Amino acid sequence: MPILANITERLDAELKEALKSRDDLRVSVIRMVKASLKNKSIEKMGTLTDDDTLSVLSSLAKQRRESIEQFEKAGRTDLSEKEKKELEIIQSYLPKQLSPQEIDEIILSAIKECNATSLNDMGKVMKIVTPKTKGVADGKIVSQRVKELLSK
Repeated sequence: MPILANITERLDAELKEALKSRDDLRVSVIRMVKASLKNKSIEKMGTLTDDDTLSVLSSLAKQRRESIEQFEKAGRTDLSEKEKKELEIIQSYLPKQLSPQEIDEIILSAIKECNATSLNDMGKVMKIVTPKTKGVADGKIVSQRVKELLSK
């Protein structure tokens, strides 16, 4: 069964539960996710593929991570905590995230595959790594690890 059908059904069911239990944060996050998926569907003028769904969820998670970083720099822990809770809810709809070891394995195999030797080859490595880590790893972390492993 496609991921999208599962996520849509799950969002509907969890929205009802959150409304019943008066979990305002969860209600607002689920509504935001549903609205983002609907907007993407309208933008695409058709039904979403699993990749589209993952892409929407990943970008929502990325926005939260960036907000957390900005709020912490500004010393706004109250806002940072809210974003962390939202991120946690969004991540519950994403596939299980890769561990640092799994990310390194993917990167190292990509480095071997394209015979990368220096930071100049980062583009080649990322071209191989990105499709394998999309939706299951933060692109910023992956990019950082590729730089670190290529500069050794």
